[in-house]
Amino acid sequence: MKNQEQFKRLIRAAFCFVLLFVHAILFWYVWRRFYSPLMETEYWRRGHMMLLAFYLFWAFLLPRIYGGWRVGYLRVFHIVYSQGLGLAMADLLIWCLIILLTKRVIHPGPLLLMLLVQMAALLVWGAVCTGLYLRIYPPRRVLLVYGGRPAAGLMKKISTRADRFVIGETAHISEGMARIKEKIGRYQGVVICDIPSDERNEVLKYCYGRGIRSYTTPKISDLLIRSAESQHMFDTPLLLSRNTGLTIEQRFMKRVIDTLLSGIALAVVLPVMGIVALLIKAEDGGSIIYKQKRLTLDGKEFFVYKFRSMREDAEKDGVPRLAGEHDERITKTGNVIRAIRLDELPQLFNILKGDMSIVGPRPERPEIAKEYEAEIPEFSYRLKIKAGLTGYAQVYGKYNTTAYDKLKLDLMYIQNYSLRLDFEIMLKTVQILFMKESTQGMEENAAIAMNRGGQETVTAEPKTFADQ
Repeated sequence: MKNQEQFKRLIRAAFCFVLLFVHAILFWYVWRRFYSPLMETEYWRRGHMMLLAFYLFWAFLLPRIYGGWRVGYLRVFHIVYSQGLGLAMADLLIWCLIILLTKRVIHPGPLLLMLLVQMAALLVWGAVCTGLYLRIYPPRRVLLVYGGRPAAGLMKKISTRADRFVIGETAHISEGMARIKEKIGRYQGVVICDIPSDERNEVLKYCYGRGIRSYTTPKISDLLIRSAESQHMFDTPLLLSRNTGLTIEQRFMKRVIDTLLSGIALAVVLPVMGIVALLIKAEDGGSIIYKQKRLTLDGKEFFVYKFRSMREDAEKDGVPRLAGEHDERITKTGNVIRAIRLDELPQLFNILKGDMSIVGPRPERPEIAKEYEAEIPEFSYRLKIKAGLTGYAQVYGKYNTTAYDKLKLDLMYIQNYSLRLDFEIMLKTVQILFMKESTQGMEENAAIAMNRGGQETVTAEPKTFADQ
């Protein structure tokens, strides 16, 4: 098995080459048959090849952003969905380029037909490649090592990916390191779940020395040191963590991009916003915009704007509640606009005002943040940067992900911030718009879950909030 590990990248590269070859044949035929004759002066062969290379570049890059090449890592549905979304964008991009080359608005019919054929090829490719990959690399049998807190939550999550992991055995750290090391040798990997630092370091070093794969649930301190800068002032290595959030240059560039993109987005979606406003008003005659106090950079309070998706009296008793799967407070129009995130559009005005950024941690209500911080003091670390319309936790988490896990995801973004990461998250936001698990509400009457390691605690019922 260890000898096979080094060939994983080569196998994935071969899968990639096969699919790109199919795309190349399809595009070459459509371009030469339907579009290149429309040019005033048709390209020689070199020009056609350059256009093909341009198309293949985007047909590779855009699906890669969405994880479409991660055969064996994602399920077949997610691979096909990610590939299809990336290809649709690549085909749209090449259509715009063909319009420029032919100097006329050409009919997209051949390209649409090409996309349909590509989607059919994707279904076959995704199923066959995933099947082959799993035959070569069957699910990895792992040992789960846990500490003072139960690991049931993590075990439940791992069990949902039986195509990748099988927990062969669990071991409590109290069994002793000698016993645990003996067990490690029987498995292909170790999952380390919230054990004391000394024991964790020993397990990590043991696995490293023997080339055994390890998976570790990170502590907050791990995330803070992850982006540390190496310092070489003398012969002892130092890791510098500045702990100040974004630099002044990063804040300036982020603000420029926020203003520019939110302005462009508002110009495009204003007609849609007008239609949504009319539908909300027509349904019950109530207010169109819902305003709620939230927290942003350094704990500053502001009012976030959303289209109202619930009844006017959704919180008439004064108790904030989290929206459930089949919440009767949500209006008919609200069900639609929440499903495709149209209720979030008024937040573009918050971004223009400077209250929020396009990408950042989701803004919390002050009273809910106070409850979280009572259980998780580090929760305030999210306020190192402005709250965002979308963010790392929204892309990689779920609506009902625990507060502690959302905090970790937000810290991964803050500690590894870059403009490239911002644009990547923006593109990935498009990917999750139609994925149910990213928008699903809490179960009926569920309370807020706050998770440290594998242990979940909940606030007193029913102190949850309605995120309208």
